[in-house]
Amino acid sequence: MLKIAVVDGQGGGIGSLIVKRLRDEFGDSIEILALGTNAFATSVMMKSRANKGASGENAIVLNAKRADILIGPLSIVLPNAMLGELTPEMAEAIVLSSAKKFLLPLNQEGVNVIGVEKEPLPHMIEKIIENVRHEVGKGD
Repeated sequence: MLKIAVVDGQGGGIGSLIVKRLRDEFGDSIEILALGTNAFATSVMMKSRANKGASGENAIVLNAKRADILIGPLSIVLPNAMLGELTPEMAEAIVLSSAKKFLLPLNQEGVNVIGVEKEPLPHMIEKIIENVRHEVGKGD
């Protein structure tokens, strides 16, 4: 079974939208792990029907290498992002993970990704779903 880790922080709103959309699309055919930089973000993602959840630096560092796919905003690979909630150790673990990474190019950290068309969040989440659909199809 494909293991997808959704990483988010602060209020967990982006992560909860991703978890909900993944669950709606794939049902129980995938395992969704909610990894929050804080307990509130994890809780919000769990309410969107993630299978398991864990919070904090150690949880993210440990589970980044266990996932097949990591999903979250671009800031999950930026040290000290999310007002400092995303530690350098978390960012490094995510970047070094062998998991495929699907990152939302949100420009909240003063980093602008050039050449990426600005789109509404729901459209970007649909593109993530398309990519995950492709990965799920590889396993068949």
